[in-house]
Amino acid sequence: MGPETATNKGLIQVASGYAIDETMQRLEEAFLGKGLQVFAIIDHSGEAEKVGLQMPPTKVLIFGSPKSGTPLMLAAPSLAIDLPLKALVAEGADGKVSVTYNDPEYLRTRHGFPAELTKNLAGAGALIAKAVE
Repeated sequence: MGPETATNKGLIQVASGYAIDETMQRLEEAFLGKGLQVFAIIDHSGEAEKVGLQMPPTKVLIFGSPKSGTPLMLAAPSLAIDLPLKALVAEGADGKVSVTYNDPEYLRTRHGFPAELTKNLAGAGALIAKAVE
């Protein structure tokens, strides 16, 4: 697994050592194993194919925990636009798979919630990195 890469757009990207479907499965299992809910999976490339368009394999897994998210949204109601959390799983032109998610510090800056609540989001990144190493 490659190191995490922070971008200037408030995103963190982690290289996956697995194909896209296995990456998705590993993420789902990791989230469920920690008591998080998987709310939805959006298969962008699958939907594109249904209308005759092509794109590299691209899926979004929407996950979270009302126990962690609710205090955040009470502190900063606008955070509801960014919650539940999302993990973008995509295959690049080089065939390598990566997982991209919102940097918790970016979300804190964007929505202005108290720094001590950042811990409610921070665990997701470690969980993602471990699942795809």
